[in-house]
Amino acid sequence: MFGEKGLELIQDFHRNRDGTLGPYNEEKVRQVLEEIQALVEANQKDVSRAVKQTSSRTDMAAIEVRHFGMVRNQRCLMAYLYNRLQKIRTLRWEFGSVIPTDIKSNMSEMEGQWFMKYNRSLAFYMGSLGENGLDLTQNIKPPDSLLIEVRCLEERGEMQLDNGSTILLKKNSIHFLPRSQCESLIREGVLEHIT
Repeated sequence: MFGEKGLELIQDFHRNRDGTLGPYNEEKVRQVLEEIQALVEANQKDVSRAVKQTSSRTDMAAIEVRHFGMVRNQRCLMAYLYNRLQKIRTLRWEFGSVIPTDIKSNMSEMEGQWFMKYNRSLAFYMGSLGENGLDLTQNIKPPDSLLIEVRCLEERGEMQLDNGSTILLKKNSIHFLPRSQCESLIREGVLEHIT
């Protein structure tokens, strides 16, 4: 039946709606593209026969059915790819410019290239804001207070704060720090926000 592989791609994406990026299903994408190509070739053959006036009403109906199957496959494929790119874009805002390797391994080569271009575009834009640039990935959520309590999850050594003081980030140590200086470390998994 036309469009089953395209529907499987959509279902495959929906299985990973919990926030993770599932592996890129190259095999199903290839199968959908092959089905689209087969439908195009069959329609071209029947259309050339119709132009020569040797076709019947059933041929015209078959052409229409194949055309709608091809359009459905294209829409399913585009929805799959578009939603994956939207998820990758969201990951950029959540994790910053470096995506964890387990997530990156689920991306196709083209998605990896798209991520790098998006990353460069975003960095260029953020660098063009203000005198020294503006990091838009900081303070994604409005802060309740300027200082937050954090726990260090790994040995990191000394960290110098904007006010000139230094703190020692030791595993399981607890600190009361400015939110702006520890948000990136929280995203990296070095610090944990204690609520």
